[in-house]
Amino acid sequence: MTTSRRAALGLLGAGSLAATGGLAVWTAGGQPVGAHPTRRVPAGLRPGGELDKLIAGMADRDVFSGSVLITHEGRTVLSRSYGMADKARSVSIKRDTLFGLASVAKLFTAVAVAQLAQRGTLNYNDTIGAHLDGFPAKISDHVTLHHLLTHTSGLGDFFGDPGFFDAARTWTSVQQQTDAMAGFVRKETPAFAPGAGSRYSNSGYFVLEQIVARVSGQTFHDYVREHIVRPAGMGDAGYYTVPQIRANHRIAHGYYRPKGSKERIDNTAEQMFLPGAFATCDQMARFAHALWEERLLNPAYTRLVLSPKLPSLPPPGASTIVFTGYGPGITLAGDRWSYGYNGAASNGAVAVLEFYPDSGYVTVILSNYEMESIRGIPSLARKLIVGS
Repeated sequence: MTTSRRAALGLLGAGSLAATGGLAVWTAGGQPVGAHPTRRVPAGLRPGGELDKLIAGMADRDVFSGSVLITHEGRTVLSRSYGMADKARSVSIKRDTLFGLASVAKLFTAVAVAQLAQRGTLNYNDTIGAHLDGFPAKISDHVTLHHLLTHTSGLGDFFGDPGFFDAARTWTSVQQQTDAMAGFVRKETPAFAPGAGSRYSNSGYFVLEQIVARVSGQTFHDYVREHIVRPAGMGDAGYYTVPQIRANHRIAHGYYRPKGSKERIDNTAEQMFLPGAFATCDQMARFAHALWEERLLNPAYTRLVLSPKLPSLPPPGASTIVFTGYGPGITLAGDRWSYGYNGAASNGAVAVLEFYPDSGYVTVILSNYEMESIRGIPSLARKLIVGS
């Protein structure tokens, strides 16, 4: 298995700029104060419109395989599914197919941390050493949860650690994997002092998962199932191992082209035990609504998670400005905001979640091909939603 890092970019945005430092203030019912949702859905978002035609054309060329869902105020605007969930068994992708979420699952980690902070069992200023042992002092005594959430800890990516994949091929249980990954992360040398730079960090979010488990007294996967998946009404979304993926016809296998090959292969044929998060488009839309409608966190902690923390320097001519929040990426397009995350694995998993609390739109794009398979879809959806 080969897994690639993807920058935690807040995706492609919309949302009215409120006088609260960039985040709309929500009422108890989830409606932003002062927001005026556009009731009329653009023709380009509807069936037969510009977005629908783009997706269909890409699917016809076998560029795109997966599902796309656009909702407005909880109602389906466009739902399309193309391709095969399991080519060997001729299982087609449907609306209820579960896909790998890749780094979009980091949103679950961020919400779990916020829930525990809301309960007073941890603090964003806590150091790693306040909850976990075995780290060098320069990490345990100085890296905080804030650094981990904002990718400013200096930690890197365990996927790139020497010997990681050789070890991964020997794992046969989630606990064995967790213990081994903890060993890899504890041996990492930070690239910079905490807060002195920014580096996308899978290792940092793994540490956050371990802190959630230690503080809550549950395994991380059990915590997410009980405190996020169930309250959000996400059904059977959750973490699945490769043996479980092979046995479940509703879970899409990932497909990718090895270097130098024109044919895609099934990643479950060679993938190790490694469990990952899986969900349908509808389940991720429910998660977005549960988050912004304050059903997972109280109003104060919802604002804390969704407020901008660190800006990313936009390239010349960029039409958007991207910020890092406590988990979600946050995008400013003109005077409008959106929130979400994207992620990809080079062996066949792409996920995009983007939501617009002030206008009620949610975009979910899930694919079991490579990152390039969705190129152009998120940007067109954003353009049609924002209206520019």
